[in-house]
Parts: sequence; C-alpha cells; structure tokens
Amino acid sequence: MLSAQVSHGVTEVDGVTVGHHTMKARPTGCTVVLFRDGAVGGVDVRGAAPGTRETDLLDPVNTVERINALVFAGGSAFGLDAAGGVMRYLEERGVGYDAGVARVPIVPAAILFDLAVGDDPRIHPGPECGYEAALNASAGFAEGSVGAGAGATVGKLAGIGRAMKSGVGSASIVFPSGLKVAALVVVNALGDVVDPVSGKVLAGTRTEDGKSLVDVRRLIRAAEPLGSLSGSSRSNTTLGLVVTNAPLTKSQASLVARLAHDGYARAIYPVHTSYDGDIVFTAATGSYGGKFDLVTLGAAAQEVVSMAIVRAVTRASGLEGLPSAKDLGSSR
Repeated sequence: MLSAQVSHGVTEVDGVTVGHHTMKARPTGCTVVLFRDGAVGGVDVRGAAPGTRETDLLDPVNTVERINALVFAGGSAFGLDAAGGVMRYLEERGVGYDAGVARVPIVPAAILFDLAVGDDPRIHPGPECGYEAALNASAGFAEGSVGAGAGATVGKLAGIGRAMKSGVGSASIVFPSGLKVAALVVVNALGDVVDPVSGKVLAGTRTEDGKSLVDVRRLIRAAEPLGSLSGSSRSNTTLGLVVTNAPLTKSQASLVARLAHDGYARAIYPVHTSYDGDIVFTAATGSYGGKFDLVTLGAAAQEVVSMAIVRAVTRASGLEGLPSAKDLGSSR
C-alpha cells in the first residue's frame, strides 16, 4: 500500500459519476452516484435507526446482482423519495434490470437527519432533487456542504447548539497495478471527527462559549457527565460508499463494506452509538482484470473512508450558529 498513489475523488474509478443538488430554501439536498455499466453491490448497516431503501436487495442470497445508482439524501425518511427521481432519470435512458416487460433501475438509498438545520423542517429532498442531482452527475464534483451534506453536522453530544458543520468528502487510492479503491462519505455524526494521523480533533463538540473544541475523548475518559441527549442530538448518521474496480461478488462486496466501517472508527469518536444510523455500501464495477486480495482491498477501503471523513469536515462551510473547521481554525 505504501507505493499506491493517493488521490482524491470517488470518480477515479472509471464509469462512476457524482452529482449533487443543494436545495435553496433550507440547508439540505441529495447526492447521487451513477454507475455507467452497473456495479455489484454490498452493504453493511451498523446504525440503530437507519433510513434505507433497497438494502435487502444487496443480500448475497438475493437475485439481482448489480445496482445502477446510489442516493444519499438529507431530510430524514422523507429524503428517501429522492431515489424515485433517479429512477425516472435512468428509466428515460433505458437503464435498469431487465425484467422482461421493462427495465427497472436498481437504486439503493440512505438518508440522514438534518431537519433541525434551517428554519423549516417541512422542506426536504424529493424526486425532483434526485432527478436534478442525476442530471448534474459528472467526473468532477464538489465536496463540503453540498448535496446530502448541506445540512450535515457533527459533535452533538452537548446538543445541536454546540455542534459544528460537516458535509461530503471523498478520497481514493490507486495502486500501481491499476486496482482502485475509493470512498464517498457524508458525515452527520453524534461524535467528534478526529484526524487519524495526528489524533487532533478537527470538528466536534464546542466549549460553552463556542470558540474552541471540547474533545469528548477527554470527557468520556474522565467519566464526566455529558448530559441527556434529546431531540436532534439523537438523530445522526454517517453514510458511506466504497467503490472499487475489482471484480467482486456480492458476498465479497458486503465483506468490504463491513471492513470499511473500521474507517469510521479511525476518524469518528464515539462511533456506532445507539444514536447513529451508520451504513456503508460497496459498489464494484469489475473493470480491473489483474490480481488482488481482499486483505489489501479491505485495508485500502478503511483508509479511504477515514480520509473521506476528514475531507468532509475540512471542506465544509459554516452556517450561523454552526461553524466549520475552517471557521475555528482547526482544519489541517
């Protein structure tokens, strides 16, 4: 892995494009990943309260092998409707599973809770958001507080009033052999985001005056009370996607998704709590024809996921009452 080229962007994998649609009326939106030739899908859900669509389809024992797109959206469960717009976009182009009488686009989706950000929680992504994001999909895409990350926040252990802004991040590793492993992550975590290299807290729970970071690792290790969680502090989710050009089976794709959750643990503290709906998808395009092993691929998946989490907070833009890492000078 040391000789691998580290670069940025899930679209390093050929045939993968990403599009965002950010809503104007409230900080929320959706992010769509399109797979030109389809991809073998896998998933691993760790969250206690996930909001998902079509995840059962990705079980290795089930029939359909390939997915055509993936949707991440804000808006809590309402945001799952964004997948309908992506289905319409793909249907218009004749893309989908051949069911004989029709081609049915296979579009798994997952959502995060951002209804507490902005003035009107009744504003949330729907089918038009998904359709517009699909129209916007390209090899070049933005990171930070856009699309599904527009209303994403982190560091809510002391309540939303002391949280910070987060967003979408992406990273990739390209091996000399041509094997590629990449990740796209939308970080809406209860805990802090920590640089896995330096151990520095980049974004998370702020002090009472809002000007610096508490570092909840210190509070938890000291057994200091954090107070009771209520309202939006109970509703958190980190949404992740690992994309590779390796020719994985559905079982292997699900294994990689499971391994990739360790990337969450490297960069988020605490992680996988009872108030986080964390999920990782895997999509394998299969265009790579060389040799590979799942140990290396899984390790690379963990690394790119943690890198993408760091990019999600360091590229975010703050809102009123929700500063970003750049605003506090904590970004590396």
